[in-house]
Amino acid sequence: MKRDYYEVLGVGKNATSDELKKAYRKLAIKYHPDKNPGDKEAEEKFKEAAEAYDVLSNPDKKARYDQFGHAGMSGAGGYGGASGFGDFDINDIFSSVFGHGFGGFGGFGGFGGGGSRGGSRQAAAVRGDNLRIRVKVTLEEIAKGVEKTIKLERMVASPDTTYKTCPTCGGTGQRVVAQQTPFGMMQSVTTCHTCGGSGKVVDKRGAGANEEGLVKKLDSITIKIPAGVVDGMQLRMSGKGHCGPMGGPAGDLIVLIEEVPDEVFSRDENNLLYDLYISMPEAVLGAKKELPTIDGGKVSITLEKGTQAGKILRLKGKGLPEYGRAGRGDMLVYVNVWTPQNLSREQEKFFASMMKDKAFEPRPASSQKKSFVDRLKEMFR
Repeated sequence: MKRDYYEVLGVGKNATSDELKKAYRKLAIKYHPDKNPGDKEAEEKFKEAAEAYDVLSNPDKKARYDQFGHAGMSGAGGYGGASGFGDFDINDIFSSVFGHGFGGFGGFGGFGGGGSRGGSRQAAAVRGDNLRIRVKVTLEEIAKGVEKTIKLERMVASPDTTYKTCPTCGGTGQRVVAQQTPFGMMQSVTTCHTCGGSGKVVDKRGAGANEEGLVKKLDSITIKIPAGVVDGMQLRMSGKGHCGPMGGPAGDLIVLIEEVPDEVFSRDENNLLYDLYISMPEAVLGAKKELPTIDGGKVSITLEKGTQAGKILRLKGKGLPEYGRAGRGDMLVYVNVWTPQNLSREQEKFFASMMKDKAFEPRPASSQKKSFVDRLKEMFR
């Protein structure tokens, strides 16, 4: 089981960026591989601290983690996530805090792109930027899941652009310098300023291509939105963002879910709230009513004689599915008794005569005096 990221760094949920950085610096220095040679446990703690800092220092990742925990860091239905160390470079995390990389004087072979020594490595391809879009979905679409095809403008590799090895770094994407660090004078690695770390530069630029060999393209992309998503949730489509410079891999497409208000139902987590209006005769004599459901069907209910305004009926399993899990919420029917406003003279005489009838005197039971919220709490207790 993964440890809680806040526990890993020893900070609270409201920690500032400076507090997060300070906590990570402390752990990185303590468990750095050069201070703990051959210590596998220290190596794992070093990696763990980098992963925690990567998530909590990124507002988008932090929001997902705070809402869904580690489950929010992994994808569902074809969407990638932030589990493990697949979508960040541990050397980048280290250098963003300390101002230099650690790959030139230690590191982990093959881990996160920071495991080589000196200039013998070949540059890793530079990943493209992520794309972010909003997609509107209705409650009906949330109930079933939906596919939406959208058009968006992406930066893609120019097919007629050619590249050559970077003359500054010789294709390594890095340069090695000696620098004073918290661990003493060490050899550190920085990104090549000429090629941006890709190890390549444009040789012949194709038509319409920019200096990184990319051109704009209008793409049509189909997005699969799973059932049970909630407003504000972010879904990730791996490799559907901007392509990387110099032929590098594409970033991801981040899909922000925007829930469209429904005219019939209101949503309370996975439960659906429905306002049912009945007439006075129906409240007095009872009635059978047919109600709509979120899947487009109908459900019949029977109202007892003497049904009171404010009564709540619970239809189990008629709500929304839970995202990534089995089971559904419920449909809660709130009964409203409609009071007529335009009566004939004969109708007014009838109600006037009923005002003195003891059968029409309000005598609410103790359970009917409870508020709507209290009755809801009691229903789900």
